[in-house]
Amino acid sequence: MSTQRPRRSAITGIGVVAPNGQGTDAYWKSVSEGLGVLDLITREGCEHLPLRVAGQIRSFDAAALIEDRFLVQTDRFSHFAMAAAALALDDAGLGSGHPAEPFSIGVITAAGSGGGEFGQRELQKLWGRGSKFVGPYQSIAWFYAASTGQISIRGGFKGPCGVVASDEAGGLDSLAHAARAVARGTDVMVVGAAEAPLAPYSMVCQLGYPELSTVDDPGRAYRPFTEKACGFVPAEGGALLVVEDERRARERGAPVRAVVAGHAATFTGASRWAESREGLARAIRGALDEAGCAPEEIDVVFADALGVPEADRAEALAIADALGGHGTRVPVTAPKTGIGRAYCAAPVLDTVAAVLAMEHGRIPPTPHVFDICHDLDLVMSRARPAELRTALVLSRGLMGSNAALVVRRGDESVR
Repeated sequence: MSTQRPRRSAITGIGVVAPNGQGTDAYWKSVSEGLGVLDLITREGCEHLPLRVAGQIRSFDAAALIEDRFLVQTDRFSHFAMAAAALALDDAGLGSGHPAEPFSIGVITAAGSGGGEFGQRELQKLWGRGSKFVGPYQSIAWFYAASTGQISIRGGFKGPCGVVASDEAGGLDSLAHAARAVARGTDVMVVGAAEAPLAPYSMVCQLGYPELSTVDDPGRAYRPFTEKACGFVPAEGGALLVVEDERRARERGAPVRAVVAGHAATFTGASRWAESREGLARAIRGALDEAGCAPEEIDVVFADALGVPEADRAEALAIADALGGHGTRVPVTAPKTGIGRAYCAAPVLDTVAAVLAMEHGRIPPTPHVFDICHDLDLVMSRARPAELRTALVLSRGLMGSNAALVVRRGDESVR
């Protein structure tokens, strides 16, 4: 019988490309200060659409960050992912050159929309000029797995790779898949999600979501847990993390920023928000069980915060159901109200915010929300100082997935 200690998954690198900042420092400064960057959509071809407000990335220069040979093959969502992956690898001290052991590093990403901008451009060429003007990369650039493939090729990674093609909760599921790959023996996983849903084609596809906010005032378009909640606004961008075996990380001297401690997922059906109460509560309990964590050990909850009254009520009740009396006392926050919901990337960005909150001892506020109608200790107006050891991140998808992730502060894993 083996007495070897189980392999635990440590987060050692973080890369962010978000509407409120590129790089961890810029992202945390904006999130911790509660800055809202939602604004009217200015993308060409979108001016006449009823979706008016989103979280846009306005100063991203893909050509300055990614080699030409990759740029011509890939969509904007993969550009975000490749840039974020490079930042994460540098942060983890793994960023220079191809690895000596390529089979020890794998990649998994989550994607909800794929490469809509690239696909639209090529289809316009097809119908406007003919098939001879359609490039060969149309067959791969739109594909959900494109980011996983291009990160792997660019980095020379040959370990286990995959993609979670899912709704929002897939971002947390990808982290769970990475943690399980590490537990099974893979040394390092590059994991996360990036989305680019603001091209005209992609935006038209989203107009069928009844949960989408069409309010044209950026300060009022996304206000979950309030009486005037009117849905969510989308965002582009995302985050990639380096997750590796904790013992290996410590042996090579890499700072362990956090540990992926527990995850669970359920499914309750598209737009069945009242039913998501039970599904989300079960996911929370499952994540706590896997982490060996008691409800009262949770120091902060990063909420899904859909912005739909029925869904908000279900989430508040699910937190109370799963955490008992602690559920109405634990601080809750939703920094995504300042940047929008980046679909699969939204909970990954929340996970980044949770790790940074534990490092800095500050719970970021929920922008644009000043009064709530649910029994939650929602952090509003300004960041709240707190000793944070364990965070709970929640996510629900428009198609019915629910997921919960428990992360612990890096120095807590030594206990």
